[in-house]
Amino acid sequence: MFLAMPKQKATYRNPWAWVSSLYLAEGMPYVVVMTVAVILYKGLGISNTDIALYTSWLYLPWVIKPLWSPIVDILKTRRQWIWVAQLIIGGGFAGVALTIPTTHFFQYTLAFFWLLAFSSATQDIAIDGFYLLATTEKEQAFFVGIRSTFYRIAMVFGQGLLVIFAGFVQDHTGLPKVNLHVAAKAGAPIVQSITPEPFPSSPLDGELRVLSNPEAVEISPAPRTKAEAKALLALARSNNVRYGFAQADQPIATSADGSSSLWKHLIAGLESSLRAHFGQAAKAKTSAAGNLGFVTLHLSKPPGRDIVVTLGSKVGFGLGGGDDKSFSVAEGTRLVFNDRNWNQPALAVIQLDPKLTTAAASTMEIRSGNLPLAWSVTFVLLGLMFLFFGIYHRFLLPYPVTDQPGVTNTLPQFATEFVRTFASFFKKEKIGVLLLFLLLYRFAEAQLVKMVAPFLLDVREVGGLGLTTGQLGFAYGTVGIAALTCGGLLGGMVAARNGLKFWLWPMVLAIHLPDAVFVYLAYALPDNFWIINLCVALEQFGYGFGFTAYMLYMIYIARGQHQTAHYAICTGFMALGMMIPGMFSGWLQDIIGYQHFFVWVLLATIPGFIVVSLIPLDAGFGKKTSVPAEPKPEVAAADKNLASPEAKSSG
Repeated sequence: MFLAMPKQKATYRNPWAWVSSLYLAEGMPYVVVMTVAVILYKGLGISNTDIALYTSWLYLPWVIKPLWSPIVDILKTRRQWIWVAQLIIGGGFAGVALTIPTTHFFQYTLAFFWLLAFSSATQDIAIDGFYLLATTEKEQAFFVGIRSTFYRIAMVFGQGLLVIFAGFVQDHTGLPKVNLHVAAKAGAPIVQSITPEPFPSSPLDGELRVLSNPEAVEISPAPRTKAEAKALLALARSNNVRYGFAQADQPIATSADGSSSLWKHLIAGLESSLRAHFGQAAKAKTSAAGNLGFVTLHLSKPPGRDIVVTLGSKVGFGLGGGDDKSFSVAEGTRLVFNDRNWNQPALAVIQLDPKLTTAAASTMEIRSGNLPLAWSVTFVLLGLMFLFFGIYHRFLLPYPVTDQPGVTNTLPQFATEFVRTFASFFKKEKIGVLLLFLLLYRFAEAQLVKMVAPFLLDVREVGGLGLTTGQLGFAYGTVGIAALTCGGLLGGMVAARNGLKFWLWPMVLAIHLPDAVFVYLAYALPDNFWIINLCVALEQFGYGFGFTAYMLYMIYIARGQHQTAHYAICTGFMALGMMIPGMFSGWLQDIIGYQHFFVWVLLATIPGFIVVSLIPLDAGFGKKTSVPAEPKPEVAAADKNLASPEAKSSG
């Protein structure tokens, strides 16, 4: 596995040759594990509950990173850890690519994402330590902006260009799009029952395509009772589950003796209460429901693989908006076709707004891009990039004389000092308040960030905005990252001028109040793409500006002896504060819907305001003359713990 050593070891090499590539490589696996994985699983049909729960656990390596960071200093050199970790990361990306098309892709890809998370966290420790050892103090001051810039480029590449690329491949590898015309028309027949018949089993000539029957759906605007609508929707759902187009809803698991545990009873009771008071069904106050129209879908011939077909409204790019919002897809937004059910009738149900009484029309799209192939190609590309990074850094990184492995026979002494360093952190004044600040300042943001991508991708009929994968990459990964960067740069500039205490409350307001834009998006469901981009930019700019306060206050907490180690402990609590709220955010959203969920997120900002009012803070901290300098190499070598990538990405 180890490549041949170069004949001549350069103790110094111009940082321009390696700083930018190191921090590009540091940022990419982090953004893939934390953000791109959410987009991937949403597109592949994983529920919001499972996405939020399992991807939140991926924060754990960054939470516990301070516990194993000394091992990087003791065993081997940081230089060797860097390129070996990058080759392992490349292998992890390849593993994700190979397992996406499999039947149990969720379990397999999660296993590789865990490998990527631990390898990425280890790489972060080695890269940050190597940077301090391989550069002079003057170079550290000059290149701190360069490394931050390339870390942000990695964020743009991961959340933006990478997702756009996956969307491009998806659009060019799927079946042709089909337009479905729907209209509300007086006198149209009212459907009383559903008895779909199988299609002829003989494959049709020509390319594989999706066929709809009828090609245009006319629905009477006359309302019907909720009971009638519910019964028809249940029949359509039963049909789709029967033929394997959709999965049956899973009941709460029980214990071996058939009785649910006390915990599950409590969760079930809480879930029932939330559904009753805040769920989607709780919003309707009348007995009338919008009338229904039905369309059956099938393929022209056996596909030889799984084909995911989605049905939803178009999203308008122009200033004039999109289609009529009086039509929604009540069943059949996502249907899976294969060789066993290609000629069976998949049912999609179009429902009118019960308040609609006049004629109206809209056009929906039946889309069927090859999403597994698109993401497999994307992760193969990532694997090749990290193969290049590993080889490049193997030969181009310098060999600093101070980058030496530790002496293993001093391990007991080192362990004693390591424990003493940790203990000194928890002896700080008002440590309880400081820990509450680290855990609760981003309590709302931790929940919001897990549901933004699902909200933007979900079809409008279930409360989302219905963006394509490529549109999401542009909105959140390009426009959003640009706004985040501008907010972070502005926050750093003003804090350096007047100090953190002067700007603390404006930053607190900036990180929390813009969350309200998602309340607007969830209730208004705008179909103008540029309005959506504007809202995303506003929220991300506020987040970048407000997160500056969090970063600076972590430096404030870490001041004194062992500041690098204490800063690493702060970042561990920061990651824990993101992990735990994120775990239950998807479960909560699934129960109460996007509208009520984003209202809850706005309420969840209150703990952030409370903890800020309790923290101690010197008036002069944060000004240019007061901000502690980055630790010297010898200090960093003694502390042996470094900050998380998330801090660098937003600061």
